[in-house]
Amino acid sequence: MQTKLTELLNIKYPIIQAPMFLVSNVAMVKEAMNGGIAGCIPALNYRTLDELRVAIRELKAAKPEGGSFGFNLIVNKSNVKYRGQLEVICEEGCDFIITSLGSPEETINQAHKVGIKVFCDVVDLKFAKKVEDLGADAIIAVNNQAGGHRGNSSPEDLIKELSSNCSIPVISAGGVGCKADIDKMLSYGAQGVSVGSPFIASEEANVTEEYKQACVDYGADDIVMTERISGTPCTVINTPYVQKIGTKQTWLESVLNKNKKLKKWVKMIRFSIGMNATKNAATKATYKTVWVAGPSIEHTTTILPTKDIIKRLVN
Repeated sequence: MQTKLTELLNIKYPIIQAPMFLVSNVAMVKEAMNGGIAGCIPALNYRTLDELRVAIRELKAAKPEGGSFGFNLIVNKSNVKYRGQLEVICEEGCDFIITSLGSPEETINQAHKVGIKVFCDVVDLKFAKKVEDLGADAIIAVNNQAGGHRGNSSPEDLIKELSSNCSIPVISAGGVGCKADIDKMLSYGAQGVSVGSPFIASEEANVTEEYKQACVDYGADDIVMTERISGTPCTVINTPYVQKIGTKQTWLESVLNKNKKLKKWVKMIRFSIGMNATKNAATKATYKTVWVAGPSIEHTTTILPTKDIIKRLVN
């Protein structure tokens, strides 16, 4: 399974353990590196810059020969910690950064100065060409099978379009829960895959047992889109609570989102509220559960160690 991604990151298999808010952690990434894949953590999983710095140092100390780890940065104005996070990551060092939800130009410029590669989330060709022109090292092609904030195109259509029109590697994000899925993405032209939802039900994840068990009990047909978390459509498990509150934004949010002067502030407030709601659902046993996941939980039949989930993906 040698591809341009395995060459870029010096890993055995062309797989990135995707960064997941509140789910990804140092223990999972250590197991990812030991299993021959790369691991990535959202910088927002750390409340302070000091905690982020400690995590980087721990991963560097545990990094095996050939291992690779990175961090995800939200690079738009909703993340007030962005510049501090970028500074710490560049000071301490890692193998790669994945950027989301904004222009990656500053991140690319600063990261490349210290030898850190930058991969950028995109959902279409227009943005793929933009980040390629800015100097991105690879594209994370977020398709309509991804968990969380997903794209609109099928994996096949998006991978083929991007790989045909871009000269940098395309890494497919979404719709991978087993080796057959990986083989399919590579056959479309992807140089690797980013896999998130299957790792939610890992022993190392810090989320509640209820969240993990939901990924076992529910399947692809139980994933729905909701606007109630961040204002932007997001995939979640269709629990009784999600059914009760509905998946559409409130009438007030809808009206405010149409006001050009207020739209930005409404989105920032909704993003903050949604982050807190997601945190509570992931870390507390409560009936108010809004669990983010993608259709690839279809292949999750039991809670396993991260190393065993990797084996399922590569064998």
